[in-house]
Amino acid sequence: MGFAPVNIHYHLPIDLRVGGSKFFFFFFPLFALSIFFHSSALRPFLSSPPFSDYSFFESSGIHRHTPRLSICRLRAPIIKGRANELNKMREIVTIQVGDFANFIGSHFWNFQDELLGLAEDDGADPIFKNNFMDMDVLYRTGLTHQGAYTYCPRLISIGSQGSLGTLSSSGSLYGDSSSSDATDTLTWKGAVTKLAENPREKNLFLKSLSEEGEDDPNIEDKDRVQCLERDIKFWSDFSKVHFHSKSLYELNGAWTDFQNFDNFGDGKEVLLGGLHMEELNDRLRFFVEECDHVQGIQCTVDDSGGFSAVASEFLENIADDYTNIPVLLYSVRDTFSYTDATKQRKLITRSLHDAVSLSKLSTYSSLIVPVGLPSLGGLAPSLCVRDEKNFHSSAVYASAIHSISAPFRFKPAGPISNTTYAAGSLDIGEIIHILAGQNRQNMVAILDVSMPAPSLSDKANPGGILNSFHALGTEIGDDSEDLYMDESLILNGALFSGADWASVSQVKDSICNVYDKGLRVKPRPSHLSISLTPLPIPLPFPSIFPTTTGRRGEILADQPLEGPPKGSLEVESVPVMTRLRSSIAIKPFIECRYNNLLRHGMLRGAKGAGLLRDWGFGKDEVDDMGEHLSKMLRIFNPSSEMTSDSD
Repeated sequence: MGFAPVNIHYHLPIDLRVGGSKFFFFFFPLFALSIFFHSSALRPFLSSPPFSDYSFFESSGIHRHTPRLSICRLRAPIIKGRANELNKMREIVTIQVGDFANFIGSHFWNFQDELLGLAEDDGADPIFKNNFMDMDVLYRTGLTHQGAYTYCPRLISIGSQGSLGTLSSSGSLYGDSSSSDATDTLTWKGAVTKLAENPREKNLFLKSLSEEGEDDPNIEDKDRVQCLERDIKFWSDFSKVHFHSKSLYELNGAWTDFQNFDNFGDGKEVLLGGLHMEELNDRLRFFVEECDHVQGIQCTVDDSGGFSAVASEFLENIADDYTNIPVLLYSVRDTFSYTDATKQRKLITRSLHDAVSLSKLSTYSSLIVPVGLPSLGGLAPSLCVRDEKNFHSSAVYASAIHSISAPFRFKPAGPISNTTYAAGSLDIGEIIHILAGQNRQNMVAILDVSMPAPSLSDKANPGGILNSFHALGTEIGDDSEDLYMDESLILNGALFSGADWASVSQVKDSICNVYDKGLRVKPRPSHLSISLTPLPIPLPFPSIFPTTTGRRGEILADQPLEGPPKGSLEVESVPVMTRLRSSIAIKPFIECRYNNLLRHGMLRGAKGAGLLRDWGFGKDEVDDMGEHLSKMLRIFNPSSEMTSDSD
């Protein structure tokens, strides 16, 4: 029968051993107890009856000026009994493949780290102190070899050899016991040439993290910010997050100074003769098997070169081993990957790579979202992004991914849930169904962002706040007449007027008014999510905001337009609005890749046919890729007689 919560603390010891650890526990079958203890080892034990009715409440904290100093400190988890309540975890496993993907990931995890710290910072804005977001969806608890408690991302990060900079492949919590020589996984028995780099010196920002809070009085935060704008080479140069020893994986044979790791064939070649996939599968199994119920895999892939092949093979294994776990994939590119090819062979190679990459990655994912622009100048005047800096462009893409994924972490709505701070919870499987499981069942979506999003009462947007969107992909067509479009919309930290936060109801009313007044002829969004928590701006964030940006991301009308861009020292947070849409506007993107595969690789006498053979693709497999892309196009025109017949 059900029972009401009882907050009684008992200290009658009974010896209980779980996972080699000793705990003292006492249980009355008729009462719910609140018991303070330190261990994630009890989670599997407590996930089965009679303890499965309990929920865990954990916290960890850091903040923008002491960013890596207290991440290991966990408050004692509290078990609280609730009448007939099952709070089953819905975890996400995150995968990042490629150096630019890890640039984006570094910003993404800095945002999460910042939220954790602000939630426990007495001096932080109260807007960050609500508890509607469950960070355990992305994080895992654990123990170091010394018995210290950790709270780390549930992450597998794959990068080129040497791309970690000053960071150890075993992370900074578990020592170097798990690291090994790069030649250990090779089956080659002949002579081996070992390449090594001298240890890199930490920049001012990283030095401030490793000094355990003992700041040099002669170094100010502005010096740390300036060093980040000047000296970023690796994604780890601005990361303030601790990683598990199984999270970071360097791909042997793909060094950061190799400029030719730029096509699908190079990636397939790197995977030959090694045990990379076996090791990656083991690491994924480690993270998946400790979860209660995985809601999905969030994967970011640098698909402009060889890492696309690495991700494709990894995802193929995931599809075989975890059939029912949906995969949301962001295929990302930096601005350098759009450099015009001057030679015909280079042009054909790039065209075929793009076609093969889309075909393979979409085969093993549930929804694919292309992200990357040749220039981010179109985001002006809202942002001042320097295209030549991956530190800049990756921050914009990470902000959009953080925003669109926020509803995955909302605590499920229920009779006792608090909707004051958020509305519109959904998981990865649900957003995939909304965008790829209805109407056309198109599995390639477009990501739009508005950052900083204008206030709801901004009179400079006569068409409403929705007119401030910018697409973060290339080859996007027009969908103004597409009545079959599906979209999911999320607003994070909306401002009503000036620097005043908007309420959930005000956001809902504002969006509805856009449609009720006939300012948009398209169908209403398939799903609307609202979070009152804005995007926090951590210290290691680029200076990309114009001088007219206020501390909360509001527009300061009395500020001069000229002047250096603002960064984390002047801006604490910004409102962000993002949208994923499945529409006919993505058709040119798919069509270009299908036509290139047909022209350069499939038609009789195609100049790229030999290149595809060099990449290990036989004629039948090339035809299958063509048919797959053709099928993706036929969704937009079911009556089309399009064929991939190479004859």
